[in-house]
Amino acid sequence: MLDTSVLAIYLRIQRSERSGSPPSQKRRQRDRRIAALVAQKLAAGRAFLKAIEIARQQQAKSWGLRAVMSLARLWQSQGKKEEAHRMLAEIYGWFTEGFDTKDLQEAKALLQEFG
Repeated sequence: MLDTSVLAIYLRIQRSERSGSPPSQKRRQRDRRIAALVAQKLAAGRAFLKAIEIARQQQAKSWGLRAVMSLARLWQSQGKKEEAHRMLAEIYGWFTEGFDTKDLQEAKALLQEFG
């Protein structure tokens, strides 16, 4: 979805430059909002991946689980459900106890939601 939005904005800008007719004010504002949202989601994805990497280095399973759940939700919103499920299932499998904790219950529910 994000890639499609970015491509649509890029193509619209290219068309308006070629035709010599600038996009309407509303269209420009909408494009800016979409571009900002895309940038935020990309930055969030990178931040979650970095947090996961640090958690793994420090063997901080709970922190890693929280970061993976956040990334999984982001990926789910981007249509990357299979990747989200795979990554969450992997980290969920690290745990051998504590399944009554809020984080692991939430992770289990999210895994079930992914199917």
